[in-house]
Amino acid sequence: MFRQLSLVAIFSILLFASCEDKETSSKKGETLSPEALKAQQQEDSIQRARDSIFELRKKELAEDDKQTKIEKNDMFPIAQEQLIPTLTEYGKNNPETKVRIKTKIGNIDVQLYRDTPLHRANFIMLVKNDYFNNTFFHRVAPGFVIQGGNADNQVTASSRADVGNYLIPSEFDAGHKHTYGAFSAAKYAEQNVSKASSPFEFFIVMDKGGTPHLNNDHTVYGRVISGMDVAEKIAQVETGNSEWPIDNVEMDIEILE
Repeated sequence: MFRQLSLVAIFSILLFASCEDKETSSKKGETLSPEALKAQQQEDSIQRARDSIFELRKKELAEDDKQTKIEKNDMFPIAQEQLIPTLTEYGKNNPETKVRIKTKIGNIDVQLYRDTPLHRANFIMLVKNDYFNNTFFHRVAPGFVIQGGNADNQVTASSRADVGNYLIPSEFDAGHKHTYGAFSAAKYAEQNVSKASSPFEFFIVMDKGGTPHLNNDHTVYGRVISGMDVAEKIAQVETGNSEWPIDNVEMDIEILE
């Protein structure tokens, strides 16, 4: 902060001096007197110093931004061919399995399964990098699912671009079913014969009889352990024709343990 204030003070002095000296500079094409030449040289020196200060400040801001990215996004973007080793290593170093989805309607706590390691690691990674904090429950289908992890804002689009355009291989071998309260991965249907998962979007099963037709089509990698009453309230919000809520249901997600 002191360094920033010092730079501002120096810049103000130089700017004031430059404005004074500019009045003594000659017009283009005139022969400069010794006094005018000296004033011009002084102005040029001040401008160079001012440019130097601007460059120094720009480097400081860039370094601060770079440090933030290093602290939060040093592994991004992730290429598809590096996905499995990257998530495997991340999962070893980040063993958390419980998260809390916070909304204006209330909280939903989710237990993530260890036997779906790629999905768990990916979700924890996104939570720790604040991806979900700009997203909504963007699809509400009462008696079926509520789906989250998307948003119609530039922040979310930019975050997705930063993270990478990859898909998570399915983990059906774990055998988890789409029962009421199941926490499952959305997927993109287009050219996705392997049924790989979207890294960004999830859904919670709201059908009390379960949705068995989704088994072995989407990977279940967790379950709601608290807050299904909140999920039910979200499932009843008013939506438009696309199942997107009229009033956005924003979320923050934090690690519990």
